[in-house]
Amino acid sequence: MLHYLDYAATTPVPPAVAEAMVETLTKGFGNPSSQYDLGRAAKAAMDGHRRTIAAALGCPPERLFFTSCGTEGDNWAIRAALWHNRRLGKHIITTAVEHSAVLQCMKDLEQQGYAVTYLKPDGQNRIAPEQVAEALRPDTALVSMMLVNNETGTCYPVEEVAALLRGRETLLHTDAVQGFLKVPFTAKSLGADLITLSAHKIGGPKGIGALYIGEGLPHPRPLLFGGGQEQGLRSGTEATAQIAGFAKAVELRRSHLEEINGRMASLRDYAVERLQEIPTLEFIGRADAPHILSLSLPGYPSQNIVNDLSSKGICVSAGSACHQGKASHVLTAMGLPKKVAAGTIRISFGPETTRADIDALADALREHQERRFPML
Repeated sequence: MLHYLDYAATTPVPPAVAEAMVETLTKGFGNPSSQYDLGRAAKAAMDGHRRTIAAALGCPPERLFFTSCGTEGDNWAIRAALWHNRRLGKHIITTAVEHSAVLQCMKDLEQQGYAVTYLKPDGQNRIAPEQVAEALRPDTALVSMMLVNNETGTCYPVEEVAALLRGRETLLHTDAVQGFLKVPFTAKSLGADLITLSAHKIGGPKGIGALYIGEGLPHPRPLLFGGGQEQGLRSGTEATAQIAGFAKAVELRRSHLEEINGRMASLRDYAVERLQEIPTLEFIGRADAPHILSLSLPGYPSQNIVNDLSSKGICVSAGSACHQGKASHVLTAMGLPKKVAAGTIRISFGPETTRADIDALADALREHQERRFPML
């Protein structure tokens, strides 16, 4: 029996989402740029899907632009913001615990002469708005801070940072991939100028995301040049089937949002209760979001744990722990002891998760600890 506990990595696609995609692929397959009826129908359907997703974000549909994924959205947002503020300066503030899509982009920008300040979290992976205030400079063009950390589930003070930047030219971007429809926010309440989303974290297909571009960037730099799709900002024939799947996933999640998120939070609490029974197990960071929990068996290599659990049909992630013997950048920034960081795994929940999945995990982790020697 499969016990899938890696929803922060990706999510299963509900049948209704798959059906919406198949309908688009087989019947509504027209090119939205075509001027005959089939093409116009495809464009009308796509516009409706955009409205559905924009409504969930609480933004005008004309400010929502489709991308291929969260990584593309992050890169586009950062570079568009810097181009917009190119006369203000070349200083950027971000955190040391961002997704690699942001951090690798920052490394490239440093090679181009940008100065980047990386804010470090405390031992619970928290970052305070005051850290941003202290790092601000007259030439700060952009602040990029994720909404929910993908490894520990910690929420960051994006709304407070937006208030801090009010009245300044500095733009604010947030990677909200792990937060969209999991923690409550709208584009207006959050106050960010740019917000990145991805479909496959909420039951949608891979290969489709979206970027909210606020009124603070009335004429952002295009990502791609060509036929003028996405208001001329991202040319290329639209991925209509993926867009349909994205919208259907949003629709399904929103229709039972409080129930789903409440259930995930309850499962997270139940997991804490069960896992506390395991000697030496430690919880990592502060899990604010309802769907992510990070934990460690200090001295037990995380990849060994993942492999052992996998043999029992239990899927968890070691992406938040070790890669070729090195702790993740998040755990390193938190300053965790080497053995704790090296034994860290991430579990994450979704609408389909059950208590039986948690029980199977707890039993397997206890068994792993009891019959395997820790590393020295």
